[in-house]
Amino acid sequence: MTRTLYLFAGAAPPVFDVARVIEDAQVRGWNVCLGLTPTAARWLEPSLDGLAALTGRPVRHEYPLPGHPEVWPPADVILVAPATFNTINGWALGLTETFVTGTLAEGIGKRVPMVAMPSVNAALMQHPQFERSLETLRTAGVTVLFADAGAGPEYPWQPALAAAEAVAG
Repeated sequence: MTRTLYLFAGAAPPVFDVARVIEDAQVRGWNVCLGLTPTAARWLEPSLDGLAALTGRPVRHEYPLPGHPEVWPPADVILVAPATFNTINGWALGLTETFVTGTLAEGIGKRVPMVAMPSVNAALMQHPQFERSLETLRTAGVTVLFADAGAGPEYPWQPALAAAEAVAG
């Protein structure tokens, strides 16, 4: 049985590595469905067709129109990486104006295992809402990871994928 990973990515520089991450997840046995925030979709617009071919599913960044059939299988786990300041706060506050935050908010209610790996600059991390949002997500059962300070400039995709595997069981 193939497990399904929803990979939701926000508009932060690590999003440009998403094709490699999809390939890594597929090697680990995951069926990957890619969801992007609207800005991340704009950044990756020239690559969207190739990413859809890689996953075998449409890349989503907007809600589907009413009455259209669901083309993604149900998620066994959702990995939100890179998770931006906007995505973390919108998700924690239950703001469902984008496909990504709407699906994440529903995921809490559906008890889908979820992992978030923030990619937020130091100034935004100091905003008081950010820590409140992280605590809200943790309380709701979301695993929140941060990069090891000694890990260097590389975004920690492999630990994020490993955490998604761990919470999926």
